Amino acid sequence: MSKVECVCAVGAQLGEGPLWSATDQAVWFVDIKGRQIHCFDTRRRALTSWQAPEEVGFVVKAPGGRFVAGMKSGLYSFDPSDGKFTLITRVDSDKPRNRLNDGYVDAAGRLWFGSMDNDESQPTGSLYRFDNRGLRRCDENYVITNGPTVSPDGRTLYHVDTLERIIYAFDLNNGELSNRRVFVRIDKAGAYPDGPAIDAEGCVWIGLFGGWGVQRFSPQGELLQTIEMPVANCTKVAFGGDDLRTLYITTAWKGLSKEQIAAQPLAGGLFATRVGTAGVAPNEVRYDG
Repeated sequence: MSKVECVCAVGAQLGEGPLWSATDQAVWFVDIKGRQIHCFDTRRRALTSWQAPEEVGFVVKAPGGRFVAGMKSGLYSFDPSDGKFTLITRVDSDKPRNRLNDGYVDAAGRLWFGSMDNDESQPTGSLYRFDNRGLRRCDENYVITNGPTVSPDGRTLYHVDTLERIIYAFDLNNGELSNRRVFVRIDKAGAYPDGPAIDAEGCVWIGLFGGWGVQRFSPQGELLQTIEMPVANCTKVAFGGDDLRTLYITTAWKGLSKEQIAAQPLAGGLFATRVGTAGVAPNEVRYDG
């Protein structure tokens, strides 16, 4: 593994959801609280940004160069060519304090994502599936959801209950979930599991909010590797580069005091390091509309 480098000192309040795009050799990610979608061109080391009308929890690839964005009120189509957002479907309309937080597209084109209490206090969040069959709630009673991600063989879905510090595993069969079980409990002092990602060996990488790093777990839940970071709040990783062995890491300064921010001047930046295991290329969401 190479040294960790801050490749884009964007200063995101709550950087999240890095997504590799081989088409433009770029990392897409969001600043949830800043209501921004960012695109970091890794060839020019240049950043392009779009302002979102609401807090935006994630973007995932869609056909035709578009994206699906998970925002406070629901799922929207986002076209970077003109910066327009078009509503696809509202989510949790009966829970106005909720917002969407993290998302993943499996190999079948199904979008899995979570909602959460924006005040981070009530268990009003749920795990959802969205595809051509529409929107379906698959699990509930979360305060802060993170993930999901899916194993390379498509048989296991991982989802995070951040406040309980638990990563769950589900059996996944034709888009249906069953057999929820504890995959890993995070026991590092002060650390909360944030966004998960999967590599080609089926290992789960997890950003540690308040934990100063990223951890990698085997499919059996054994801790294999820890990447130490110069900032406390590490939110999620994505694998990029031509060989999918460059690990990009989003971070945040949310929750830090003025003194802590001064001591962590790169908090909220996008970081990168080279790793020995390749990741899995992201998929495009498939839906009618």
